[in-house]
Amino acid sequence: MSAGAQAAVTPALRIGILGCANIARQFARDVSGCPDANVVAVASRSADTAEAFARAHGIGRSHGSYEALLLDPAVDVVYLPLPNSLHAEWAIKAAEAGKHVLCEKPLALGLAQAQMMFSAARQNGVMLLEAFPYYFQPQTGAMLELVHGGQIGRISSVQASFGFTLSKPIGNIRLSPSLGGGALLDAGCYALSLIRLVMGDAPQKVRADAVWADSGVDISLMATLFYADGRRAQLSCAMDTANHRRATIVGSDGTIETEYLNHTSEQSGGHAYGYLPSQLSVRRGIANTTPFEDVITGTGSGFRFAAEAFARVIHARDFAAIERAAQASLDNAATLEALAQSARLGHTVTL
Repeated sequence: MSAGAQAAVTPALRIGILGCANIARQFARDVSGCPDANVVAVASRSADTAEAFARAHGIGRSHGSYEALLLDPAVDVVYLPLPNSLHAEWAIKAAEAGKHVLCEKPLALGLAQAQMMFSAARQNGVMLLEAFPYYFQPQTGAMLELVHGGQIGRISSVQASFGFTLSKPIGNIRLSPSLGGGALLDAGCYALSLIRLVMGDAPQKVRADAVWADSGVDISLMATLFYADGRRAQLSCAMDTANHRRATIVGSDGTIETEYLNHTSEQSGGHAYGYLPSQLSVRRGIANTTPFEDVITGTGSGFRFAAEAFARVIHARDFAAIERAAQASLDNAATLEALAQSARLGHTVTL
């Protein structure tokens, strides 16, 4: 570009939200004011609900059906925060309507669903991305630089956990088998996604044990993942414990500890939305006398980081990046399916 030339102005990505659940409210709030992506429409099965949501969040248009939002020509991307059991149906419908899709985790209830979703996106020339907010945190980028930059040597194991207590269990969709509830799909998918980020591929086999809620979903689960080259990972998730979220990555030459939070803040208390600092530290060495060093990175909402990252990929038409993310999502879907099967059957399952 010559010194006198002006950079082309890239239009902001226009997002429509499919549904008005609490997570949709958080997404709309955090993406508000983002120069790269704007929420321009929202849909609900109730016109009154959609209108009230739009009014509360300064969104220009509301639709009284999901179908109406998919037909809205002013929407480029659909953000899909519906219950897990509805992800495949509406991601496919959005792709067929020519909309890119940013889909909440877990992407699907199984590998076959995930494959159909990506197939629909490819056939219609749009992008589908699974939205783990922590993926897009600067901290995660710093963690991967440590891993892939050889700072802790060859990775031998990963331990990842995520658990919390359901504050209002009565009627909670997380306890509904038909809606894709359970600790594994709700919290375990986070731990698994971090394991996949670090390991770079799916395990060869898995062994899981679960405790079951009265409704039939897993209220907690622990598992071991076995890789073809001798590496191993351990995963734990729960919906009946104090909140905890942590991962330990062990290499031949060092160790990484991280909390991998979705949303982060520089302040340790008093943030308007309760966001907290997320810990990332590295020990470059094998001795217990080697101190851990804190790694400081940028902070902010994972929802906003995700919207910005998706906007950049779409504008660049970087389908290669989407395919890399798709392979991780497919590996995760296959592994989640195997973990659930192992917990039900009580024995090791091969992928």
